[in-house]
Amino acid sequence: MNIPFSEALRRLRIEKGLSQQQLAESIYVDRSTVAKWENGTRVPDAVMLSQLSARLGVDVRVLMDASAASGERPNVIMVDDEKIILTGGLPLLRKAMPEAEVTGFTRPSDALTFARARQVSLAFLDIEMGKVSGLELCRQLLEINPRTNVFYLTAYSEYALDAWSTGACGFMLKPLSPEALAKQLKRLRYPMRGLRSLNREDAGEVARP
Repeated sequence: MNIPFSEALRRLRIEKGLSQQQLAESIYVDRSTVAKWENGTRVPDAVMLSQLSARLGVDVRVLMDASAASGERPNVIMVDDEKIILTGGLPLLRKAMPEAEVTGFTRPSDALTFARARQVSLAFLDIEMGKVSGLELCRQLLEINPRTNVFYLTAYSEYALDAWSTGACGFMLKPLSPEALAKQLKRLRYPMRGLRSLNREDAGEVARP
């Protein structure tokens, strides 16, 4: 099936005579979730693909192939109010995750606007950023997408205990180094589609020049 996942799902749903609401109720998700799958802003995980295949009466491999062919690149963001940190950190993230779309922000509000429009798979957050702390930004990002992996990057080790209470995956001290990044990327709470190098035990290759 050489069509995007969004179009494949829409066609299969219509063939079954189901509305978005009926499909959503049958697999216990919100109608808005089905709408996002069909407009291409989100792609379901493997468990949900299995449920969809059963409900639509199609081999799960058909949906998986369409999902893989959708070409969606995972979104990775880095938020820090110091531009020099972004200047040094973003190239390192892009080198470690060549299959991802890596975007930097100096303002938390801009990061939230981005996250509402696109599914963020991984976020690196500074903690001290003026009125909105990285701890609060983490909470808001997880409200938008509970499957976002969050790592804190800060110069203050005393924030470590507070950081763990927010649902983050890890905590790193500035400046970001290839070794620290490689170590933390092994601790992703949620798999990231298309990032093979991040899901292998040899993620230490990130640290190599």
